[in-house]
Amino acid sequence: MYNRGEVVDYCLQFDNAYIDEPFRDKNYTVIRHKENKKIFAWIFEKDDHIWVNVKDEPDLLDLMRQFYPSVVPAFHLNKDHWNSIILDGTIPEEVIHDMIRKSYILTMKKPK
Repeated sequence: MYNRGEVVDYCLQFDNAYIDEPFRDKNYTVIRHKENKKIFAWIFEKDDHIWVNVKDEPDLLDLMRQFYPSVVPAFHLNKDHWNSIILDGTIPEEVIHDMIRKSYILTMKKPK
């Protein structure tokens, strides 16, 4: 998984996910839940790579950052809840998928 299209295609496999481009800068694509409009993936190009911001559990953020040098505190988001994945080929695709899936689950509408 190296390009924006692959990331978007993977994200759209989740139930009720849709693409949004809420900013004037078309570099930023977000993937949201239809039910609550929350974003679970921020996709953009920076430093000649595609980056994906994903939410994670606070106790796992640092672990992922330590284990994978291409997982860094989220660009332009709360670093206590979000990581950026730099798609430079150093992170196995299944790990990227797991991180996106977890972000999708963490941002889902909570039952009342």
